[in-house]
Amino acid sequence: MRKLANLLRVLFSGYRKGSANDGRRSPHLSPAASARSSDNRSGQMNGRGPGQASDPAAKPEGPDIALKIPVHMAVFMDGNGRWASQRGLPRTAGHRAGAENLQNLCRMCGRYGIQYVTVYAFSTENWNRPQDEVHALMELFVEFFHRYDRELAKEGIRVRFSGDLAGLPERVQAIIRQAEADSIQRTRLQLIIAINYGGRREIVHAAQKISRAVQSGSLAPDDITEHTFSQALYLPDVPDPDLVIRPSGEYRLSNFLLWQSAYAELWFADILWPDFNESHLETALRDFTRRDRRFGGISKP
Repeated sequence: MRKLANLLRVLFSGYRKGSANDGRRSPHLSPAASARSSDNRSGQMNGRGPGQASDPAAKPEGPDIALKIPVHMAVFMDGNGRWASQRGLPRTAGHRAGAENLQNLCRMCGRYGIQYVTVYAFSTENWNRPQDEVHALMELFVEFFHRYDRELAKEGIRVRFSGDLAGLPERVQAIIRQAEADSIQRTRLQLIIAINYGGRREIVHAAQKISRAVQSGSLAPDDITEHTFSQALYLPDVPDPDLVIRPSGEYRLSNFLLWQSAYAELWFADILWPDFNESHLETALRDFTRRDRRFGGISKP
């Protein structure tokens, strides 16, 4: 009887210790990663493309690793129209689903501690789309900020915009001015929306700005450096992106942050933007963590 009591005491003690550890975060994971169950953890690259994940929902091989979190992450909101077409819906329904997913992306970035996220919302080339689709996109832009302004404020998200903003409809420009002014004191995350944005146009505008400075005599040609040029871009205070994520199965930069992405890590996946979720983001962050970022140098021992 005494032996049985001792055995029960040992078993019960072990159970209590195990239960106490169940809620602890793994020291090898970021808080966001350790908070989820292992079946949501995602996988590794398949070698078919630079940074492409073969199955973003697959369970990773090997032990958990401490995630390196990019300071600035850039994301293509790509594949909305195809997402809608696959479901027999109008393309505008896909754009609406993509806009809803932007809200989810902001929450994810906040949980991981990413400080800046730039999303490619509307390019200078997107004006070539059917007029009714362009109009719907502009209306959706206005609706998004009317619907989510309070939640953005609650989450501490500062909203900024990058692009040829003078080329947008006046109603959209008014929303931009209001959103930037209302959110300027928020510090948790900077959400940068690239709208009417083109990397080549940004570079041209920077060159024109520098040319005017030279013409006025305030800048000597020999004093123009890479830093000078960077300071002439749309948002010179924002650091270059560390990681660029492009879902939708495309393998190109499509005129997005051409100057700033010189040393960014690129990650591609065969997933349409409205379906992009935290499992895919964690896969991208795991792959980013494994990259050896040498910036032209050699690996550190």
